[in-house]
Amino acid sequence: MRNLKDGIRSLVKIDFYGNVHKYFRGTDKESRFANEIRILKALEERGCDFVPRFIDAGEDELHLVTSNCGSPAPNLSQKKSDKLFLKLEQEFGVRHDDPFPRNITYDDKAGQFCVIDFELATLLPNPREEKAPTSDH
Repeated sequence: MRNLKDGIRSLVKIDFYGNVHKYFRGTDKESRFANEIRILKALEERGCDFVPRFIDAGEDELHLVTSNCGSPAPNLSQKKSDKLFLKLEQEFGVRHDDPFPRNITYDDKAGQFCVIDFELATLLPNPREEKAPTSDH
């Protein structure tokens, strides 16, 4: 596997098939690992197509495997980045708590920008579900 990132909070590698392997490190690694899995599964259930897909996880090593969402998009404007994070929140009910262009990639195969790194994200109510009618009775 080829290293993509070797940082304080994670080691990220890409395998021969293009899948991304993320090993969580540092403070609160267990809760960040669990949160990223929970967010990715919720986004898949909610039909979001511009995020990685959860493939597998190994709790003993805090090892997460996801689909690949392309390459970093270093020239992405802050305005475009803000729009993607806003869409993620308004349409899919996930607030990314690190909403910066460094967490956006470009997927050549899909022809779109993608949002990555959900370890610090917040899951909100699903905006696509109808709210139950309230009654004054």
